[in-house]
Amino acid sequence: MKPHNYPGRLFIVEGIDGSGKSTQIDLLYKWLQSQGYNVFFSEWNSSTLVKSTTKMGKKKRMFTPTTFSLSHATDFADRMENRIVPLLKAGVIVLADRYVYTAFARDVARGVSKRWVRNLYDFAVEPDLAFYFRVPLEVSVSRILTGRAQIKYYEAGMDLGLSDDIRESFELFQGKIMHEYDNMINEFNLTVMDGTRPIEEQQRKMRSITQHVLDNSTRLHKAPKDFMAMAGVSK
Repeated sequence: MKPHNYPGRLFIVEGIDGSGKSTQIDLLYKWLQSQGYNVFFSEWNSSTLVKSTTKMGKKKRMFTPTTFSLSHATDFADRMENRIVPLLKAGVIVLADRYVYTAFARDVARGVSKRWVRNLYDFAVEPDLAFYFRVPLEVSVSRILTGRAQIKYYEAGMDLGLSDDIRESFELFQGKIMHEYDNMINEFNLTVMDGTRPIEEQQRKMRSITQHVLDNSTRLHKAPKDFMAMAGVSK
């Protein structure tokens, strides 16, 4: 990845399913808004360019590990070029729920070449902060099964033939993903967060680390400017 010199700041969260990262970045988003900052939120696999194609591929179970990887890379490239970079240039804080590390973990867990995946995303800008919410596998599984009626096919890694039982497949697949995340901590200087701690405690720590970066930032724009229009980005 390429270090960015844009006036904006890029903060991202990563972790296996059920790690609590989405809750924490939502709280951070609301806190930054309350402090008067212009903040934009970007979510993994949310580009309108490929969303319908990805949805169809999942529904019909058409993806191979490589085509799944390419679909997500296309989604990411569209959001990077048309949303994330223009807003960073405009001095906006961008928060991302999952970033390239998701691809590095999931795609490699599916058997895709580690070197190939990293080269695929070499256009991405390096985040200012990358939080990795780490939880034991059993905690993740418990949270997912408690929070929803069923686990999705690809989420459970059923395409890999790990197990005919969807719960067992989910546990095995998430374990492989966690292994890849753990290997990336030092490689990408991920900030490890204990996802088993109380929500309020995690958020206080997250805000403190984020504030330290912001205190050393310049040219960050604050409300009430229409930062989307300012950056030339459509809502």
